[in-house]
Amino acid sequence: MKSFLLVFAVLVAKATGNLIAGRQTTVTDRKCSSLMCVSAIVNGSSVDYVLSSLGKRPLGWMGMGFGRAMANTPMVIMWVNDGKVILSQRIAPQEVMPTVDPNPPRVATLADSLTSIAGDSSNFGFSVPATIDTQQFIIFAYGTDSPGSSEVDADLRQHYEYRTVLLDLSGRSSTTTTSGSGTNPTKAPSGGNSDDIPLLPYQRMIVAHAIFCVVGFLLFLPAGALLARYLRTYTPTWFTGHWVAQFLVAGPTIIVGIALGIGSVTKAGAMHLNDTHKKLGVAIFVLYGIQLTLGAIIHWVKPRNTTRRPVQNYFHAVLGLLIIALAMAQVHSGFTVEWSKTTGREPFPNSVNILFYVWISLVTVLYFGGLALLPRQYRQESLPKRLPVTDDDEDNYVYRDRD
Repeated sequence: MKSFLLVFAVLVAKATGNLIAGRQTTVTDRKCSSLMCVSAIVNGSSVDYVLSSLGKRPLGWMGMGFGRAMANTPMVIMWVNDGKVILSQRIAPQEVMPTVDPNPPRVATLADSLTSIAGDSSNFGFSVPATIDTQQFIIFAYGTDSPGSSEVDADLRQHYEYRTVLLDLSGRSSTTTTSGSGTNPTKAPSGGNSDDIPLLPYQRMIVAHAIFCVVGFLLFLPAGALLARYLRTYTPTWFTGHWVAQFLVAGPTIIVGIALGIGSVTKAGAMHLNDTHKKLGVAIFVLYGIQLTLGAIIHWVKPRNTTRRPVQNYFHAVLGLLIIALAMAQVHSGFTVEWSKTTGREPFPNSVNILFYVWISLVTVLYFGGLALLPRQYRQESLPKRLPVTDDDEDNYVYRDRD
């Protein structure tokens, strides 16, 4: 009997030592971006969250919010100052710097056992009371500039990256690791992303904005320019097709696209004209209006007693090409940078990038190929004109030279 008790005592001591040296942690779900991961650990009446930097960028702060958009979402933001982790619970009425929330719906407490300070590869853990939700939308963000203060209301610089994801807290995707083994369950990238999350109303408006602007600026405007470039030396009706494409068709399309863009910013509660994409979009729209006005002036107000092509005609052509080139850059920044920055969703696949470059390459080759017709155009313009096709349309005249 004594031998049995002795063996039992040894086994209990060994098991207890193993538990102390290698406490098991069950990660209920984990989602990652390119710079950080968020792990959720359900512990009965509470949930632990671990924000882990992947060490790819300087770590200023990390934060997460319980919702699908920044506006009115309770957030927990954490950073290191003087070797101490600062936890700040905040909220924002729109996409502005969040301020301290004096009465958060769930009070977060720092989880020392899940927190480790390791420079740009640190882990910040906190705990909040659990809810009945097993599917939880969260946003999380990574900032590269430290607040440089221990005050919970310290100013924050805008995040470098953020994402919107759906966490599964039911335990179906849980993984178990041993803390004493040196393995950090939050450091490995997760397969989850935001592709399966339904679009919010403002995000659907962004998609519509992109479609209308791409069609207007990268289809109708280039089509009008190519029509003028290729047909002006072969048919007297080229100008009709040119202004119909550039104004009558492209104009309403572009206006709807711009309106949707402005509406999406308002719907999201975001700031207008607070980044390069928004400012450049307004600038391109203004240039488009100037281009239409200039085209009308060139058509209706013609200099007399001149044998040379007016300077404004060259300016009109160069400005048109500039608008299309800027629109190409704008569209590219829209789907490579602005989409993820504004919505927190995954970037578009590389196939979209390939399609974009194929299209702009095709348009560029076609336009510069049409420059081979310039000698014919200049030769025709140097000859006397016959009567205009219509009394009020001096652009649609017939040249003597028709070869």
